[in-house]
Amino acid sequence: MSTSPENQPDAGRGTWYLAAVAVMLLAMVAVAFMPSGAALEYGEFKRLLHAGKLSQLVVSEQEVSGILQADDLGALLPPARVKALDCAGQKQCPFHVVRLDEPFLVPQLEMAGVEFVGRRKNTLLGELAWWILPAFMLFILPRMMAKGGGMGSGGLLGIGRSHARVHAASTSGVRFADVAGIDEAKEELMELVEFLRNPERYRRLGGRIPKGVLIVGAPGTGKTLLAKAVAGEADVPFFSISGSEFVEMFVGVGAARVRDLFAQAVAKAPCIIFIDELDALGRARGLGGLEGGSSEHEHTLNQLLVEMDGFDSSSGVIILAATNRPEILDPALLRPGRFDRHIALDRPDLAGRQQILAVHLRRIKTGGGVDLAELAARTAGFAGADLANLVNEAALLAGRNGKDSVGPADFDEALERLVAGLEKKTRVMNATEKRTVAYHEAGHALVAESRAHADPVARISIIPRGIAALGYTRQLPTEDRYLLRKAELLDRLDVLLGGRVAEELVFGDASTGAQNDLQQATDLARHMVLQYGMSERVGLSSFEPANGAGGYMPGPGSRRGYSEYMARLADAEVASLLAAARDRVRATLARSRATLDALAQALLDRETLDRPAIDAILRPPALAAPGAAPAAPAAAMVECAMPEQLISNGTM
Repeated sequence: MSTSPENQPDAGRGTWYLAAVAVMLLAMVAVAFMPSGAALEYGEFKRLLHAGKLSQLVVSEQEVSGILQADDLGALLPPARVKALDCAGQKQCPFHVVRLDEPFLVPQLEMAGVEFVGRRKNTLLGELAWWILPAFMLFILPRMMAKGGGMGSGGLLGIGRSHARVHAASTSGVRFADVAGIDEAKEELMELVEFLRNPERYRRLGGRIPKGVLIVGAPGTGKTLLAKAVAGEADVPFFSISGSEFVEMFVGVGAARVRDLFAQAVAKAPCIIFIDELDALGRARGLGGLEGGSSEHEHTLNQLLVEMDGFDSSSGVIILAATNRPEILDPALLRPGRFDRHIALDRPDLAGRQQILAVHLRRIKTGGGVDLAELAARTAGFAGADLANLVNEAALLAGRNGKDSVGPADFDEALERLVAGLEKKTRVMNATEKRTVAYHEAGHALVAESRAHADPVARISIIPRGIAALGYTRQLPTEDRYLLRKAELLDRLDVLLGGRVAEELVFGDASTGAQNDLQQATDLARHMVLQYGMSERVGLSSFEPANGAGGYMPGPGSRRGYSEYMARLADAEVASLLAAARDRVRATLARSRATLDALAQALLDRETLDRPAIDAILRPPALAAPGAAPAAPAAAMVECAMPEQLISNGTM
């Protein structure tokens, strides 16, 4: 996409204009510093001074200037010098002479009876200030006010103009074919495209196209790409601006930019206005901050509401907006008549990931053996941007290794880098640490394979990766899940505690490497108690988590907060869940101690174990699950989409 020519500043003409002004200023300063009158030598100056031929002297540190009595100079100076002074026919003419460092000049002037005045030392900076300031006021400042030089789009007089980037219809380049994995959203937006292409089809029936469409989704799910595809399919101009670009420190500027944006859009109708990160502009009024009711943010939001309310949808201008925080938007924005239609983008499912990968693989050269179905299954929980990054990372790895095409090994390494982090080849563990990490990861893997509801282990590694991970166990979901039962969550608790319990069982002590596991286990147990209603003692109450506060508090959708008694009861229930999980895991690992030792030794020997190597150690014999969690009733389910599980052994 490119910006239309009429919106681009005339940079070349502005540069020539400023260069001409600079040359003119330099010429004016040069003329100001150029001395005038006859140039005397210092000896001639002294001779004429004592002869009474000089008057009205001006003495500075650099020179002496004044009036020369030009009659009868032939008696004092040679004829050639008299002619060179060019004072013929004049009784008086100006002169100047370079002053030497002579300490007795002033007494000599007083003895000669000549009137003189002193002048301070002239500096180039001082003289430039006297010339540049008027020139700036006369030449440069009016241009800045009219054209916007140095003040962003619009300059001083145009500071209220919209900063929206206008993309021509012919240069969009993005179509619905470039957007995959969100078929339902494309079907919804195709109606907007049909209206922009053939508005009479709807107007003749009395139908009214939605004024605004709000696209909601997690980061990387394709909100901006989908808006560009709508503009590309409709073949209309596309105004793109971020919500933060409306708000300035000057009161009234944001509202003026909103008015200017809508005025430009109406002039170019039919067209699309796309506001990215709408939450920066549309945050609910009166929430947060100490700005008060008359803040610039609220002025800007009020103007947007007014423009959308008085906006005629039949004009052919459609407003698209994207946000990943719809809960903080002002309710007035979301009512019918403004953003009439809401489109939610979720992370793609298995089929959607396969379609997205196919779109991105068209742009790179792949070799044989790349299985899209398998790659899509291994990337559960990835958004569209994550999948694009995966394909790009694989291509970069192949190019770094001098390959002619991208193969399965490149995708394997790229996936490891994205999920677990970069391999830290310079981080060398001693023998004791390496053995501890091996048993830790073996404990995770063994418990995961021993639980009926746990995802199978795809890879175990004790190679340090990322910032603090000394090893990791990666599980691969067999299918996309949107509901999890209580029994499945209890199995997840067991897997998270498998590494810590293995260390205690083998070494009789614990290390700091389980800190991240304990944090995840505690969060999961607290969610089960306080959000999912999976505790008999706490009951079916659900409480919203506090944003970043670590505890729980009433949220916009919750019924009430809870008392200190409930807080103590919830803490006791969380501790009880973790203790029960620890006992189950200890029983499992104690029964399978030989298998645990075999897994740890294999990791010490090979550092990384893939699924075939894991199967060779675990089967035969097949492991029983004596400590498996009891099945939960069918009603104990929770909505969530769980990505590929990565359990890492890190340091505090």
